[in-house]
Amino acid sequence: MQRYGQVIGIKPEHLEHYTQMHAEAWPEVLAANNASNIHNYTIFLYNDLLFAYFEYTGSDYAADMAKLAADPKVQEWWSHMIPMQSPVPERQPGEHWATLKAVFHQE
Repeated sequence: MQRYGQVIGIKPEHLEHYTQMHAEAWPEVLAANNASNIHNYTIFLYNDLLFAYFEYTGSDYAADMAKLAADPKVQEWWSHMIPMQSPVPERQPGEHWATLKAVFHQE
């Protein structure tokens, strides 16, 4: 199992709608996450930043993320989410959410 942390900005004028949509997350998107070996997915809010944490239990992260990105319902979900988000400038090329480096973990 691998742990992932990611960060992205949220446009303040969209925070209420973003939060509402996640309170009623689409079952098809949740199922697609699980089918792509994503578990314990949590998004936290700090001011205008979203911090995501999830655990990946698969063996081919790139293939699973490609499968997730190809899912039509996920694409529809993202079409609502992406305009509300504001990627951080420090992200790596090709990233939307910036992947964070783990510096500590305790079991």
